[in-house]
Amino acid sequence: MIPTHLPILQVVVPLMAAPVCILLRRPGLCWAWALLIALTTLTMAVGLLAGVLTHGPSAYHLGDWSPPWGIELHVDLLSALVLVLVTATASLVIVYARASFAAEIDPGHHTLAYCLFLLCLTGLLGMAITGDAFNLFVFLEISSLSSYALVALGRDRRALYAAYHYLILGTVGATFYVIGIGFLYMMTGTLNMNDLAQRLPAVAHSRTAVAGVVFLGVGLSLKLALFPLHKWLPAAYSYAPSAVGAFLAATSTKVAFYVMVRLFLGVLAPAFSANLLPGPVSAREMVMVLALAAILSGSFSAIFQSDAKRLLAYSSVSQIGVMVLGLSLFSLDGVAGGLVHMLNHALIKASLFMALGCVFLRIGSVEIADMAGIGRRMPWTMAAFVIGGLSLIGIPGTAGFISKWQLAQSAIAEGWWLAVAALIASSLLAVVYVGKVIEAAYFRPSPAESPSGAPSAPQEAPAMMLAPLWIAALANIGFGLNTTWTLGLAKRAASALMGLPS
Repeated sequence: MIPTHLPILQVVVPLMAAPVCILLRRPGLCWAWALLIALTTLTMAVGLLAGVLTHGPSAYHLGDWSPPWGIELHVDLLSALVLVLVTATASLVIVYARASFAAEIDPGHHTLAYCLFLLCLTGLLGMAITGDAFNLFVFLEISSLSSYALVALGRDRRALYAAYHYLILGTVGATFYVIGIGFLYMMTGTLNMNDLAQRLPAVAHSRTAVAGVVFLGVGLSLKLALFPLHKWLPAAYSYAPSAVGAFLAATSTKVAFYVMVRLFLGVLAPAFSANLLPGPVSAREMVMVLALAAILSGSFSAIFQSDAKRLLAYSSVSQIGVMVLGLSLFSLDGVAGGLVHMLNHALIKASLFMALGCVFLRIGSVEIADMAGIGRRMPWTMAAFVIGGLSLIGIPGTAGFISKWQLAQSAIAEGWWLAVAALIASSLLAVVYVGKVIEAAYFRPSPAESPSGAPSAPQEAPAMMLAPLWIAALANIGFGLNTTWTLGLAKRAASALMGLPS
């Protein structure tokens, strides 16, 4: 049985711990405190997942106020998986962050950075566990506001522009979301997600309810960075401090995708699947067109980037399209494929961005031209990058292959051959843009090499950066060979969310 107060502690612990970083003042103490809190939340998340697997979903009512009057925290298999994903990533990135923050953030802002990191973690965990649509908006803003500030802490002046751009578009997305929730509340009188799912069918014909769904879709698409609403993402990922970029790339858009799946499949689909956008083009087909456009445009854009972080950022736009493609297939296997790609892509991008952070620490740049010969000077770092890159391409034996294969099978079963072609094209294009980095790292002479071709001196990253990097890299192989804890649980979560037998 899940301990009574474990769900609320999952959110309260990092929320209350964040201001303590400001009081501790010393960066070393702040780092140790943040690491302790991240590991604590990971332990609680694993406990919640074990409880769900053993006893099934559970609900926690704040203040003993039963829904719909009170706020409900709901823990099922899908939310527990997201909790583990976010807390595991946070634990790895915090270990990595000590050296990264020291090199890339002004010393006077270190304590603030750890405080903001824990606040961002709080918001992401709250979004994953809440069962109240407006409470979700509150946690969305907590994570977003802290993310804007974290991006702005980068020493590059372009980080300020990136944070401002992120702030403007993020605020627009949040506004659209809360307007949509307001419209649905007007028609149903409730904000509880389970209650909304029960009451919406009676008012699904109304223009107000349909407008609410459209506002929700646009708002969440902005937060998710779904094409063509992705313009904030490349700059935010490129100019944020490396540890921040790794954490956001692995968690932020993944939690936004989880929210989209939770709301559209668990709350809105029963009422609107037949009513929304009647006519020659269905809502499902519109979402699939956007997903395919994201897959191809993101991949093509990545090819032409000279900055490796920006290359990976555009790759993320493409992979977001892959996740949304699974949702648009609207089948058990398709949704499961989207969910497992959410989990696998988090591992992929965590390893790739952490590898580039190690490179930036040593040479002060992630321009592909400046990375010439870096594979010989930083063999462990670039070996981990290669593993992440192979997983991004979808090479068999890696986590990236599992999710793309699952989605391709589902698309074939549905007769969507264009989707299969887009998945194949994205993998082929990934060969090109990942290959650009690998070619520079291993096949170009380094300016630091002696005339004999030997590197002038070892420049490998510190062990505290390499350890979490290699954990993430090896996880790409582990979950590519054993899919029990990814694809197996994703299928169970998808079937429960869609009301199908597991």
